[in-house]
Amino acid sequence: MLLKNPDYNPMPEGAISGLVTTSDGIKLRFARWKATTKPAKGTVLVLHGRSEYIERTYETVADITRRGFDVISFDWRGQGGSSRLLENPRRGYIDDFNEYTIDLETIMNEVALPDCKAPYYILAHSTGSLISILSAPKFSNSIKRMVLAAPFLGLGKQPIPTSMVRFLAGTLCMFGLGEIYMAGGASGGENQPFEGNIHSSDPDRFARNKKFLKDYPELTIGGPTAAWVYASCRTMDEINDIDFCKTIKIPTLLVSAGNDTIVSNRAIESFSRKLRSGKSLTIDGAKHELLQERDIYREQLLAAFDSFIPGSEG
Repeated sequence: MLLKNPDYNPMPEGAISGLVTTSDGIKLRFARWKATTKPAKGTVLVLHGRSEYIERTYETVADITRRGFDVISFDWRGQGGSSRLLENPRRGYIDDFNEYTIDLETIMNEVALPDCKAPYYILAHSTGSLISILSAPKFSNSIKRMVLAAPFLGLGKQPIPTSMVRFLAGTLCMFGLGEIYMAGGASGGENQPFEGNIHSSDPDRFARNKKFLKDYPELTIGGPTAAWVYASCRTMDEINDIDFCKTIKIPTLLVSAGNDTIVSNRAIESFSRKLRSGKSLTIDGAKHELLQERDIYREQLLAAFDSFIPGSEG
């Protein structure tokens, strides 16, 4: 079985999984589920963030299929069960974020369009949100709406300015050191204590995800490399350009986590004001991983989804 199904993180029933190959030869692991209620209302692509994998979306998949939508989730290149890009599979690496848009195009063309019901929507988190925005001009005719949770549009609290991070990462790449870690090292977070963590305030979901990391290390990656950081900074510069924002025609809801220190809420608010059809809201008190947060925060995100995606009232 391509998908892991431990009893503490049960896979929703009816999963169909497999591999598809991109135009540049990358194998992507995907899974899809049919809606569990009728009438079927369309398909939601659940796009996770950097270092994540399909199994972390199981709870969200169940939430969305109960609302009458088919669901597709997949692993971005370089992580989860998709092709790794370096000899050392632990290193989070990418040369250019446009490579991720190839992944999304492949899933749309090979999985969504032939096998899943239209219309199509996106529910994305963090880096998945940044990729969704970068890809949006290409999908104006196929993606109807996007809900972007804690979108990675700017770096959060850090000891040095973002401009310096970009310069350091770019310098390392220029000298052929793009594969070295910029932050986090080889650990995937399997040894991180709950106390003081910046990801989630939910102890049970935190413990579940930590146990999964220990049980299935082959799906995890460590910290971002210099190349990944430099590519992400270039992409954030690109999408924040007002001329680029004018090319985004998909109605988009951006949801910030009030206590997020990983991404910049100020950058999210600024970006939303540049969109022709964009809205933003903040879930006060929540940390970065909104879909892995306590119910009081998570349910607010799902309520926002319900109000923004046609027919999704669950």
